[in-house]
Amino acid sequence: MKKVLVLGAALMAVVLSAKAEVEFAYEAGADLVSAYLWRGQYNGGLSFQPEGLVGFDANDGDIEFRAGVWANIGASDWKFKTNGTNLPFDCNTKFMPEVDFIASVTAYGASLGYNAYYYCNDGSDHTSELWVGYNFSHAFGENAGAYINWYTTVGGGGDLKAETDAKKLLAGQLERQAFSTYIELGYDYTFEDLGLTLGAQVGLSPWESPIYGNEKFACTNLSLKINKEWEFEHVTLDLYAQGSLNPDGLQTDKNDLLNPYNVYIDKAGDDKLYNQKLNGCIGIGVWF
Repeated sequence: MKKVLVLGAALMAVVLSAKAEVEFAYEAGADLVSAYLWRGQYNGGLSFQPEGLVGFDANDGDIEFRAGVWANIGASDWKFKTNGTNLPFDCNTKFMPEVDFIASVTAYGASLGYNAYYYCNDGSDHTSELWVGYNFSHAFGENAGAYINWYTTVGGGGDLKAETDAKKLLAGQLERQAFSTYIELGYDYTFEDLGLTLGAQVGLSPWESPIYGNEKFACTNLSLKINKEWEFEHVTLDLYAQGSLNPDGLQTDKNDLLNPYNVYIDKAGDDKLYNQKLNGCIGIGVWF
């Protein structure tokens, strides 16, 4: 995050030296969702997701800098269970919501960002990634609605080669991600008179990744989202629904327990993770 913050400070210095008009900016709000979906994957049930960002806009919004925090507080995070163990990495023995630190710089449609994820995953509690992207609406107008983002894991639990030894996997040894990468292609179309936005996303994992459950290039996410927005004087209210399909997951065998990229847990609720084929959620958000 320090590198992105330094880049943002340098960008601000350039903007100020050019005597461009700089305005303070902030984004604050929260979503309440029926399920926590991340890049098409089911990461938990009913959740509260607050976010706060601060930064600046310059040159009529052509240049932006944002830094802040996003969190996920799931219904299951409030449960305290011992399971007969007091191990420090047992997620069931303590209150442990996910907290992410975010920083990004955007200039004329191109973006550079850094995400640091802090969560409890039985020992692996931190992952960081760098991302770059481009929003085509800057070049072709707001009606273009297309964008592309590239995310690559660079640290924390995701900086080493994936463990592929089935015996070690079944013994509970953590998997490590070898620069797991996710490419997101998206398109949003807004019906301005209705305050309605339809969005579509395609997620690709270009090489082996335990995070996204693929051994080679694969499409791991096809998502559709519909969003209805109401704008008031100081508040924006969002109501949305989203569905996601994992095409790569359709090709896997859920009974193949020796496949380290194909872990299925049949219990309901938050244990139902990894390589889910079809997910969906509804949510409501309030933003200031």
